[in-house]
Amino acid sequence: MNQEELLQRAAEERATIVARYKKGRQEGAEIDAWEDPGFEIYHVLDRYGFIHDQRVTEKKDPSEVRVEMERVKKWLKMLRSWDSSSTREKLRKRVYKGVPNSLRGQVWSKMLNLPTVREEQSGKYQEMRELAWRWSPDIRQIDLDVNRTYRDHIMFRERYNSKQQELFNILGAYSVYNLEIGYCQGMSQIAALLLMYLDEEDAFWALSVLVSDRKFSMHGFFIPGFPKLLRYQEHHDKIMNKFLPKLKKHLDKNGVDTGIYTLKWFFQCFLDRIPFKLTLRVWDVYLMEGEKVLTAMAYNILKMHRRNLTKRGMDDILQYLQVGMHQVHLEQNYEFDEDVTLESLQRCMEELRKAKLDYAGPPPSHELPKRPFGLFKEPAFEQKVGRRTSEFSTVERSTRESVMMRRDLAAAAALSSPPTTHANGHAQRHSTSGDVPAGMPVGSRGHHRSKHHRHSHHHSHHRHRQHNHHPSPTNPPQPASQFRLDIRLKARRQEGINN
Repeated sequence: MNQEELLQRAAEERATIVARYKKGRQEGAEIDAWEDPGFEIYHVLDRYGFIHDQRVTEKKDPSEVRVEMERVKKWLKMLRSWDSSSTREKLRKRVYKGVPNSLRGQVWSKMLNLPTVREEQSGKYQEMRELAWRWSPDIRQIDLDVNRTYRDHIMFRERYNSKQQELFNILGAYSVYNLEIGYCQGMSQIAALLLMYLDEEDAFWALSVLVSDRKFSMHGFFIPGFPKLLRYQEHHDKIMNKFLPKLKKHLDKNGVDTGIYTLKWFFQCFLDRIPFKLTLRVWDVYLMEGEKVLTAMAYNILKMHRRNLTKRGMDDILQYLQVGMHQVHLEQNYEFDEDVTLESLQRCMEELRKAKLDYAGPPPSHELPKRPFGLFKEPAFEQKVGRRTSEFSTVERSTRESVMMRRDLAAAAALSSPPTTHANGHAQRHSTSGDVPAGMPVGSRGHHRSKHHRHSHHHSHHRHRQHNHHPSPTNPPQPASQFRLDIRLKARRQEGINN
């Protein structure tokens, strides 16, 4: 196909996808049968909206209900006087005790200063959304990811429903709002979590703050070479060597590399790695304290579970850290309740602070955003039609191989676990989609971007094209030990070549 034909094909594909989301489920968007999961086999929703294929024992003691009602009253008073000195004094203590789920959206909005950001950027989100519908080169990947993001949640279970429309809009708008990073798959689950508690535009600006604000600096996790991830993994190793040397030795002996189990811990702040109820509590603290919560919570998890982990071999350790602790969102798999875990987290943060290991250090200049955002430029030809594997650079191909190998490892773990038998007698294995870091960057769009004037906020993520690579009967997964690629060495080797 010539360039004109390729451009026409890409434009038609984008227009078709956008049209389905604009039309939505209620207006009769075309839905393939496979796109809607058969939830008729499920029994019940939990209080957070997740659909379970077995009964959820989540009955509250009357005393717990009374405590929560009292907590709601206190939080409502704090929300009315958010900027007062009394609120600032009480905030940290009460966040660790727990934010009422009914007020979580309001609290998150205040913590991220969303009313001010939204007012300062009035009309910008709507502008970016319209531009995305017309120009975003990431629409196809965004569509694929929306279709598999939290489909076991009541808000996202139906194809092209209102929440899927909002998620599609947010990710599309961001892909043209931030020209340095566009879209990367790790953003879909973060944006979906935000949408569970915020409206569409607030969720967009919340994502924007998480990426750009120095308190969180998620930008460095997703740029080419993912320098912040490597820096945090090295810092995590320092903590392990100092405070948990026996466990570290056991993990090393069994070939459990830090890079395997910390990917989603750091990339997505523990989403899909611990029970959802606990994830929300960690996110409450993360939004208040900032990025130091990531290193403290990683240490906290391993410290609390060290006895369990030292009894396991490699495959069991990986199964436990990547699947077992959060499987089907059942809290009993985690061993400790949320209050105990948060109390332990506080102690861990203090322990690390005294050892001067609570903070991995300020981001170096190469981890910070360098390009403007909110000033749109029409994508170059390569961006419009997409990149092919043969066009990846050496570092991008190496990263892609690492991602594919880790996906195989996750798939192998799932294949080795027994299937779940549903009430209707059908057996089903737990999905491994998303087990490999959805935000792992592979390709770069930065080469084709010109400089613009800097806007008031900065974000950066790195778009990538990720290809399915699953084991099959004719190509079975290799032993897990063969997947131990050390991405740090690869990145450093490439830096040496470039320098």
